[in-house]
Formats: sequence, C-alpha cells, structure tokens
Amino acid sequence: MAFEQLRSAVRGRVLAPGDMDFEQAVTPWNTAITQRAAMVVEAADADDVAAVVRFARAAGLAVATQPTGHGATGDIDTAILLRTGRLDTVRIDAAARLARVGAGANWGQVQAAAAEHGLTGLAGSNPVVGVTGYTLGGGLGWFGRKHGWASDAVRAFEIVDAEGAAARVTLSSDPELFWALCGGGGDVAVVTALEFELFPAPELYGGRVVWPGERLPEVWDAFRELTSRAPDELTVWFHRFQFPNAPEMVALDVAYLGAAEQGRELVAVIDRLGGAASDTRAAMSTGNLGDISAEPTTPSPSVSRAELLTDLDDATLKVILAEPVAPLLNIQVRHLGGALTRPGSGARGPVAEPYLLYLLGLGIPQLRDAVSAKQDAVVAALGAHVSGAKPYTFLAAGESAAAAFDAATLDRLRAVKRDRDPHTVIRANFGV
Repeated sequence: MAFEQLRSAVRGRVLAPGDMDFEQAVTPWNTAITQRAAMVVEAADADDVAAVVRFARAAGLAVATQPTGHGATGDIDTAILLRTGRLDTVRIDAAARLARVGAGANWGQVQAAAAEHGLTGLAGSNPVVGVTGYTLGGGLGWFGRKHGWASDAVRAFEIVDAEGAAARVTLSSDPELFWALCGGGGDVAVVTALEFELFPAPELYGGRVVWPGERLPEVWDAFRELTSRAPDELTVWFHRFQFPNAPEMVALDVAYLGAAEQGRELVAVIDRLGGAASDTRAAMSTGNLGDISAEPTTPSPSVSRAELLTDLDDATLKVILAEPVAPLLNIQVRHLGGALTRPGSGARGPVAEPYLLYLLGLGIPQLRDAVSAKQDAVVAALGAHVSGAKPYTFLAAGESAAAAFDAATLDRLRAVKRDRDPHTVIRANFGV
C-alpha cells in the first residue's frame, strides 16, 4: 500500500500498522472496543482531509472519521482512520449568536467560549465529547427539552465530499445534503467545520443530589413527580449507582435554564426529601455544564445500551426499582419531551417517547458478558414499555442505524448516500 504517497500529500501524521504510535492512535475512546485500521491519518487541516479522501477513493479504500474516538464500533479494519482532532478552532459571533467550530472541537471548549457572552450551545453531559460527531447523530443534551436537537441548531457545514472536493453546505445551497447531515449520522461526507446557533443562557441552576440506596422508592417518586410537570427549561435525570465495593446510591441530576431561585422552587420536592449524602445544586456557568454529572473525561472500557421508554407506569417501576444494579454501574433514566418531540430541520426528526433508559457497565473481560446479559434482561423485563427506537448517538457497537430512523427517513438517507457517495468512500460509525 502506498503509504509514502499519502505521507507526501498531507501535513499531518500518517501511521501504518507497526509504527511506534499506531496502537495509541487507533485506540477508540471506549477501550473495550478493539479497533484496527489500514492506516491512521491525523489531519493538520481541511486540505489534509481532502487529500485523504482523494487517496482513499483512488486506492479503493474507505475513510472513517473519528475526531475524539467516541462512538467507535471497531468495524473499520480495511479503512483509513481519519483523526480530525487538530481541527479544533472555536469562534463565537456573540452579536449573531453563532459558533463556528472545527471538526475536532469538543463541547467543553465551545461552552467555555460561549459562556463569556451569556450564551450556550446544545451540549451534552460530557465536556470532552466532540461537537461534530455528537451533532451529526442528532445530539441529545441538557437543553434539548427547551431548544431541541443539536442538529436542529446547525446553520452550515463545511465538508469534503466523496470526490475529495471541499464545499459549504446550507439549507439553501444543498437542501438534501444539509437534511442528511442534520442528524443522519454523517455517512455522506467528512465534516471539517460547522456553524450553529447559540442560545441565551445568562443563568443556570444545576447539580446532583445523592442519597443512600434505601431511599430509592422516595427518590423515584420525586423523579416521576418532577418530570410530570417540568417546564421545558428544566431537565431531570434519575440514577441508580452501584460502584465496585461500595453501597448502592440513588441520585437526581438537575439542569434548569434560568435563575437559581426559580430552579430551586421548581425542584422543591428534592429539598422535602431531606437526608441527602451530597448536594451540588447551585447557580453555575454553562461553561461548567459537565460538572452536573461529572462523567469520566479519560478513556475507559464500558458496555452501554440505550432504549426509549414509552412511560414510567407501575410496571416500569417494578423493573427499574426491583432489579439489582450489579453487575452494571448505572441504571439511568433521562427525561425527554418538550422541543425534542417537535419536527426539526433534518433527518433526526422528533422523538415521541418521553424518557430514555441508559444502562452502563464496565467493559473489562471478566465482566463484559455479565454486563451485556444484565442489560438484555432489564430490557426484556420492560417488554412493550421499550419502543425499540433509539437516538443515533446512543447506538452501541453491534447495533444498526435502522433503529434510529423510521423506514421513510432511512430510505431517504440511503438514497442520498447512493447519490453522493456511490463508491462508499465515506464510512460513519454506524452508517445507514
């Protein structure tokens, strides 16, 4: 394979199997996933991206882009793994309420820059997650109930197409490609930058409240009460934690896009519960949004599964509360609804289900099978309370993109793929 030809065409590093840093470069964020590749290219700029795509097309190879390594499936053995982490510029136009970010920027960078102007993006819970992959998959974050999917906020994509040509794609310049990129998974082009709307966020109230595991029924009742009447500005997540060699804990995460006084009043049921082991709720900056859930920010092995829940009736309660957590680490339920149920501008589309179930366990060899079996058992016990659909960004290795879209949307995405990338040069994590 003409590695030297590609090395001479790009400014960034080109690594082949056997090179000193290849193993580190090919390893995904989730270290439980074994990932191989024909080569790894760490692009220095958008011109490098175009050169890689042109080389791949001529060589009959595919290009799989992973800015941060999140969302990897391991299914890229014969592809070029394109790392775009160095394309990490963030520019805020406060007057226009727009952000322009490179493909390698993460949400922590964007939120810190936007917060200086009293603005926010539609970020998720972890600051090190890349903006681009998250947004191409729809992007479900703390402020989705108020403002919808992150993909609905996009105003322009800067791309390299399957021929290796650069373009700027907007709703008016290329409606069909723009539609496909807005939540369709990114299977039709390599995005080198994107421009999206920011939203006013002069105040934020948020944090996590943790109780001992024996308070589980009361905390669950509080969660159901809060989410049954929450305004769109308020999002609450429920957790059952079981960490190794530690007692079970139960928690509520809160994010209210507004003043602390109003937020505390809206979640007063939490204060009435009392007896919390810890409580981090306070007025906070949207630049510190990741502090609410305090998720790990370094690579680790995990096995996850997400499902959309149709309701939280008593039958659901019996499964969520009665099932022991172990060998999982976390049984989480996120409140959806609000703007997430409304039609958007792209392929992501609305989600009718009001809740999302997220099951997480360690992906170490001695636990992996037990964790997967536990996830299967919980979902099976929920039966018809699980809809079978799921957001694209919550797909896990081995799952199909077909679960993320209805049949008509999937057919339309596949038609765009055939039209724009007939030789299958571009490969997204889950494709269409």
